[in-house]
Amino acid sequence: MTDFVFLFPGQGSQSKGMLDAFDGISIVKDTLDEASDALGYDMAALIRDDAEDKLGQTEFTQPALLTASTAMLRLWREMGGAEPAQVAGHSLGEYSALVAAGVIAFSDAVQLVAFRGKAMSQAVPAGVGGMAAILGLADDVVEGLCAAASEQEDNVWAANYNCPGQLVVAGNAAAVDRLMVAAKEAGAKRALPLAVSAPSHTPLMQPAADAMAVRLQEITFNAPSCPVWGNASATTEQDVEKIRAALVAQLISPVRWTETIQKLAATGISRGVEMGPGKVLSGLVKRVERDMIVGVSISPDQLQNSLDLMAGE
Repeated sequence: MTDFVFLFPGQGSQSKGMLDAFDGISIVKDTLDEASDALGYDMAALIRDDAEDKLGQTEFTQPALLTASTAMLRLWREMGGAEPAQVAGHSLGEYSALVAAGVIAFSDAVQLVAFRGKAMSQAVPAGVGGMAAILGLADDVVEGLCAAASEQEDNVWAANYNCPGQLVVAGNAAAVDRLMVAAKEAGAKRALPLAVSAPSHTPLMQPAADAMAVRLQEITFNAPSCPVWGNASATTEQDVEKIRAALVAQLISPVRWTETIQKLAATGISRGVEMGPGKVLSGLVKRVERDMIVGVSISPDQLQNSLDLMAGE
């Protein structure tokens, strides 16, 4: 049975030692070595030890997560796991999904996301931007609060539509602060500042989008082997030039994750595997489509369990 989806996580799912459970597995080591060769630093040491506290810096976080997800994907295939009917990734995870669908070679993708992370960090000076998670309010309520909290050169926008009752906002730091106060006054269960300075998925990322538009033209894109869901459009695309453009749009557009999962379910997908570190996406999916079953891949045993689950065993 192949009526399942691979879901690839984005920033926030990383952790020191996130591949420790896979130590000694050749295909995982080979993937780490390939990333190291492409980037010019020791990816295995970064993920295992993080001695210089780089794993929280976006230009290192992004390639580390893509590498971990790809290593798990390759092990899945080596274990005889079936190919999914569709793939989707949350923010950075869209690049992992494109690797899984054969659109971008892993060595190209890991360099791309390192460039993406650096461009995002440079787009807005430290301290100027911010992000916050708003819990317990309807999306349209938060959207209205964003509009009310925004001023001429000081704005906040909806950035990640994660699941019903959870919307991440981003923008200028002062506007984000105003939005959090307004959200609490409007009855939000929580309004939590996030430990990131880059206001991802907002118009403030336009400099990063412009840089990525140029960089993406240097990369070979292939036709996808299966449908890949885009964050900005919550649709799938087969045309490689439109996929390329979607990655540029993604930086300045909100992640429409709730809508993506709803549309996936509408196509008949009822099962999936979170192909990467952590369980963030499996938790979000349960909030969107309660009946969708999502396995995880955080250890070889869990990967085997998910393989059995997707095989209907």
